Amino acid sequence: MTTSPPRTSRRPRPRPRPHLRTTAAVTAVLTSFALLSACSGPPKDNAAGGVTDVKLSPSTPEARGEIDSFTWAVYAEPPTLDYTAAFDYPQNTVLSNVCESLMRWTPSLTTEPGLARQATNPDPTTWVYDLRPGVRFHDGREMTADDAVFSLARQMDPQNAAAWAQDFQNVASITKTGPLQVTVKLKKPDSQFPQYMATAAGVVASKATIEAAGKDYGTTGDLGCTGPFKLGTWNKGQSIELDRFDGYRGTRAKSKKAVFRILTDPSARTNALLSGEADGGYLIPTESYARLRDSGTGTLFFGEGLSTVNVNVTDMKGPLGDIRVRRALSLALDRTGFVKAGLGGAGTVTNSLTTHAAWAAAPERTLKTAFDGLPPTGQDIEKAKALIKEAGATGKTLTVATSSIGQDVSLLATAVQAAGTRIGLDIRLKTIAPNAFTALFTDPQAREGIDMFPLTYYDSITDPLDLLVNFKTGAYMNFGGYSDPEYDRLVDQATAVYPAEERMDITARLQHQASEQLLWIPVAEWPTALFMNKRITGAPTTISYMYYPWAADVGAAQ
Repeated sequence: MTTSPPRTSRRPRPRPRPHLRTTAAVTAVLTSFALLSACSGPPKDNAAGGVTDVKLSPSTPEARGEIDSFTWAVYAEPPTLDYTAAFDYPQNTVLSNVCESLMRWTPSLTTEPGLARQATNPDPTTWVYDLRPGVRFHDGREMTADDAVFSLARQMDPQNAAAWAQDFQNVASITKTGPLQVTVKLKKPDSQFPQYMATAAGVVASKATIEAAGKDYGTTGDLGCTGPFKLGTWNKGQSIELDRFDGYRGTRAKSKKAVFRILTDPSARTNALLSGEADGGYLIPTESYARLRDSGTGTLFFGEGLSTVNVNVTDMKGPLGDIRVRRALSLALDRTGFVKAGLGGAGTVTNSLTTHAAWAAAPERTLKTAFDGLPPTGQDIEKAKALIKEAGATGKTLTVATSSIGQDVSLLATAVQAAGTRIGLDIRLKTIAPNAFTALFTDPQAREGIDMFPLTYYDSITDPLDLLVNFKTGAYMNFGGYSDPEYDRLVDQATAVYPAEERMDITARLQHQASEQLLWIPVAEWPTALFMNKRITGAPTTISYMYYPWAADVGAAQ
């Protein structure tokens, strides 16, 4: 996942030609990062393209009226809008406005009823969802419990290779127990399942529409959903248009149309925002923060992202299988330099795989347990060199995937290469196109020959277990194949506990074990960046836009 990623086709993809930097180029990169680290203060905004004194905004001003349309910039085209595959930024940024789930993630990152007017838990292994009456799909059909049962069952169907299948692993049955009631029976208590019902995992779509579309569902035509917008024209490679659904159950969208422009080049996205070709966008190129903030054409906002930037370790059969090598790379990595250059100064150096905000329900004592005593973030090149020598890894070759998606990816890959070079490793970069980068998350063949890649992981729920479960044996994103019976036991124990405070006491132990093993190398916490020009307002500043129908709130600023 530059993110928590999508599950796309498992068809083999062409292998990009490796991009190997010369010694001179590596030296130049090392010099630039050394200069950043040596600065007595943060770099000048205009010189680095970054920002300082970043403050998180809880929201943006409410819209003052309706508009005919607005245009939004996205960095890649969704491979599909099938909700079972909605597990990355491009898909969910669009789909969150078209399809709704049983529960809803709010802009403040709490959960409230969605298509279900209530969810009850009569016993630890039973969840009952009572659906709202009179909700209509975009084709006019009325939503029933049959649609909900069918929609959830698709997430469990092996033929769909659903990205959310892991979140249904404890589901024993999904049945209709009334015209507007669905009952989910679990194999064992699962505190995460009800939370995921506020994500794309809990989407309810029309059974009739999906069956009629067959294998084409999600790539063209009606998506059979209930949201404030319906899918309009999809110009492949160029744009996706959403049309307002005037039969929506809630408050009508303030814009008649939302147009998503697919702009894979970061400079093109920035220029579109500056020129007004695009009215706004999330995931702003970090190198453009200062330029957009100072442009006078709009406002750059930062909000809670529940996102950490990490180096994902994908192959533990090679040198990285030795924890001393992973520790050495962590000790050699210039996190401060990367935050300034790669995140435009908007991030915060971290030694934690999880964000502080993900622990919102935890008491202070649990927070202290979770975050105290984690591996250091500061550089120690001599200690790192000694670890590499002790592990017998001097001169060993490692390959890091990189992409032009944005500086957060490309400069982190370069920073890893620089760190490895300083401590005696031979680290090579392999460049992958932005649209193909998500294959690293879904296709084992795409990861062949790759030892690491930059990963921005966003929590899909406000719970640190969302990330830490990834290191359980056989977990979807456990690409390195880590397996430890004690870790698995703690994951199962935490998952089974519904009270948040008690659950997070256990989760804090998982945090330490995953961090000490450096299963991913944590680098920084990163807020959500949002830019809107002076014409529009209303979009939420937080990562909630992945599942909340944010586009319905966008309207006239004046």
